[in-house]
Amino acid sequence: MVANRKKTWTVEEYLAFERSSDTRHEFLSGEIFMMAGASERHILITGNTFGSLYTQFRKRDCRAYATDMRVKVSATGLYTYPDIVAVCGTPRFADDKNDMLLNPTLIVEVLSPSTKDYDRGEKFFHYRTLESFQEYLLVAQDSIHVEHYSRNPDNTWLLEETNLADATISLKAVGCTVLVADLYEKVTFEVNET
Repeated sequence: MVANRKKTWTVEEYLAFERSSDTRHEFLSGEIFMMAGASERHILITGNTFGSLYTQFRKRDCRAYATDMRVKVSATGLYTYPDIVAVCGTPRFADDKNDMLLNPTLIVEVLSPSTKDYDRGEKFFHYRTLESFQEYLLVAQDSIHVEHYSRNPDNTWLLEETNLADATISLKAVGCTVLVADLYEKVTFEVNET
């Protein structure tokens, strides 16, 4: 992500700018950050994961949004675009544009070399302030590796991770299971990467 240097932006200025922009930007503390483009692997993993969730959400009161649904983290002032966001029950939006979700249940991020530390650290800190947020799935794109965080009733978080393609991950908050092999379908790795 690259900061867009102007002055300090207001939320209203950011939203007006963002809604007229062809590219996506995060917003935090008066700064706008342009989001980098995605690699083929990133796009495939995002599509595979979205497809798995979408299929399981059919005829259920859950929705999955890929790439372009902005999430507003009210407690910290972060406006961001997860790779995938899912909500079970009625989605709540910040305004009548229905492009800014307030109550995600599950967030999925596909880890890029440039954002993996942010996704695991500061961004996860922001997400954890959302009461509705119950599960976080981080999917590596340079090797088979999935991290699954789930919120316990006492607000602590449990990490389960795997490097196994034949593993199954249970996303209890949204009533789904995902096969790791399905997340990586058609994704190829160089021999020296794995």
